[in-house]
Amino acid sequence: MTQAADVPDPEPKKPSRLPLVLGLILALVGGGGTFFAVYSGLLLSQTTGAEEQAEVEKPDAPLPDVVFVPIEPIVVSLTNGGSSNYLRFRAQLEVPREYAKDVEHILPRIVDVLNGYLRALEPGDIEAPDALVRLRAQMLRRVQIVTGKTRIRDLLVMEYVLN
Repeated sequence: MTQAADVPDPEPKKPSRLPLVLGLILALVGGGGTFFAVYSGLLLSQTTGAEEQAEVEKPDAPLPDVVFVPIEPIVVSLTNGGSSNYLRFRAQLEVPREYAKDVEHILPRIVDVLNGYLRALEPGDIEAPDALVRLRAQMLRRVQIVTGKTRIRDLLVMEYVLN
């Protein structure tokens, strides 16, 4: 019996932290899922099916009151080390109806600005895959400088042919 008394008791085991960590992870995932469900309208949605159907069936807003002012076709010769290419360009300006007469009155100035810009381009600028998007934005900006930003809504390219 003296031998059993001499043997020290084993150290007490520390409790495992695994349940605490798993509980914390599950709480975070559950909270995130609940937030998503409420935020996206899956839970506690304020609208009913009839209200959603009414929102879908609302009529579209009326179209803006605009006029399209045609620009006479512009043909620009492009020279590239002896070979000559031509760019044929035709566009229309989208103008609010109240400014249509003002824009038609200043149309020669607009054609002059566009002609000067197109003549200054290199063939590589025109042949690039994104050329039309860049050129359209540049031409719209220049036309809006000439006419005033509120008078021209957009520039629509009707013809863009490189021969």
